[in-house]
Amino acid sequence: MQPQVRVTYATDDVLQIHLSGEWKRNHVMIPAAGEVKDAVQGSSHISKVVFDSKELTGWDSSLLTFLVKITDFCTANNITVNNEGLPPGAQRLLSLASAAPEWKNDREEDAKASILEQLGDAAVSFGRAHSAITTFIGETCLAVWRFLIGKARFRKTDLFLTMEECGAQALPIVSLISFLVGLILAFIGAIQLKIFGAQIYVASLVGIGMVRALAAVMTGIIMAGRTGASFAAQLGTMQLNEEIDALRTLGISPTEFLVLPRMLALSLMMPLLSLYADLMGILGGLFVGVTMLDLNFMEYFNKTREAVHLKDVWIGLFTAAVFGVLVALASCLRGMQCGRSASAVGEATTSAVVTSIVGIVVATAIITFICNVLHI
Repeated sequence: MQPQVRVTYATDDVLQIHLSGEWKRNHVMIPAAGEVKDAVQGSSHISKVVFDSKELTGWDSSLLTFLVKITDFCTANNITVNNEGLPPGAQRLLSLASAAPEWKNDREEDAKASILEQLGDAAVSFGRAHSAITTFIGETCLAVWRFLIGKARFRKTDLFLTMEECGAQALPIVSLISFLVGLILAFIGAIQLKIFGAQIYVASLVGIGMVRALAAVMTGIIMAGRTGASFAAQLGTMQLNEEIDALRTLGISPTEFLVLPRMLALSLMMPLLSLYADLMGILGGLFVGVTMLDLNFMEYFNKTREAVHLKDVWIGLFTAAVFGVLVALASCLRGMQCGRSASAVGEATTSAVVTSIVGIVVATAIITFICNVLHI
């Protein structure tokens, strides 16, 4: 059925636009907005325009183009437009199209505002940020639950690709940093231990330090700067290009489709990377012990095996898994909160790295305190 438009007067000051047929681009004759404009201009008493779409059988962007022209024309002539008679989807898209961001110079406003106003704005911003973080964590928990029951909607290829990016591609930088950290830790310990002739305890120092905390912490910081920044930049760019809005329009949860695979990939790869960092850190200490302290390879190996217990390994793996979740959540949160400009993407990336590192330090302190209380 061809698209048609008919104009009637509901009352003396209310113009009603009747839409019927199938408003799709494959039809050659799409009604123009000129008839409605002529009807509005022909009467000086019209103050309101309403729609009737009961006979509308289908629509696409051609209907939205027609409605936008009518809305802009009525707005320019101070005429109220009531969209309640349109399909719900068209109402939402019209609202999205008419939502123009307001530009303001924040620096000038901050300079003119008093201290009390600045404190009030800071308090309001803190409350909104707290609410946004709580909402994001709640949505993430729901997405994880849907994943556990097998109802999460995301592409499995995205999960495996992200696991490769977080895991195998991060091995070179993790190897270098972990080896150097183990080497530095052994060198610093050796300076003091040589005074007492206890160079052999360098193996215990490096082994326990790397396995319990340092390997996980250094790996977490590396992944925050490498992978976390990448997550924030990816999601921020998608926010800039309105791809996340497109997912919501299609009825797909961005948290399930974008955040969940990244969080799963990083939380699964972090313990493995931390275990690999343990090995590289111990090798760094071994290098110092053999080359500078004249220790035997087997002597160093046996002392490390005596000092490091299985519980130390499990604590390190648990800490690394926590760091993986924290880095993924912080990075995805900042990416989803990104504004719609190039500078906002850079700010989101910086904020993601800073938030991730702060979370790692705080989590390390909490885990260390709990382990001390539990005597493990």
